[in-house]
Amino acid sequence: MPDTAGPAGVAVPDSALVREATELVRDTTSELIYHHSRRVYFFGSLAGRRRDLGFDPELLYVGALFHDLGLGEKHRDSGRRFEIDGAEEAAAFLRAREVPEDAVRRVWTAIALHTTPGVPEYMEPEIALVTAGVEYDVLGIGYEEVSAADRAEITALHPRPDFKRRILAAFTEGIAPKPETTFGNVKADVLEHFVPGFQRGDFVRVIQESPWPA
Repeated sequence: MPDTAGPAGVAVPDSALVREATELVRDTTSELIYHHSRRVYFFGSLAGRRRDLGFDPELLYVGALFHDLGLGEKHRDSGRRFEIDGAEEAAAFLRAREVPEDAVRRVWTAIALHTTPGVPEYMEPEIALVTAGVEYDVLGIGYEEVSAADRAEITALHPRPDFKRRILAAFTEGIAPKPETTFGNVKADVLEHFVPGFQRGDFVRVIQESPWPA
């Protein structure tokens, strides 16, 4: 399949799957999430290049584009972690296009685990690289590993004005209606900072207060 040249020497696959994924995400998310998700693809691809990982660029692209779809308003009463809602959206999208189940599994897992540090890096490349792209764009992990020129090309195409404040606001809006889903994960930090009265789950207390007598 021919590819479309992109910033920092990273090509975007020129396929119906990629075009339809792009259209869906542009139509259903904010500019903030769209630009962030595209940057995740580019930064994840660069991480794959540095690590000499062979990966399927279409699957990495879909994983990156869909990874934050679970923050959307339609999922705020799902009772599930937003990562699972996004993973299910991606799986339905891929199955509707008769993508093989092993590929669906990789994309689902990449999205489901993208906020679970220390695990994805040991899994298949597409899973590892969605998380790598997220960690680079949101947390700045490995910031100096990408050249200033490559960062400038990517952010010129997909700018990030006031990104830190805006992405934290998007996280808060997406998960505040279902605070119970933050137990044991990083999004509890978000609610603790931005939702008055939020009390994070306490793993030790859960054990101590379980119905077991000892």
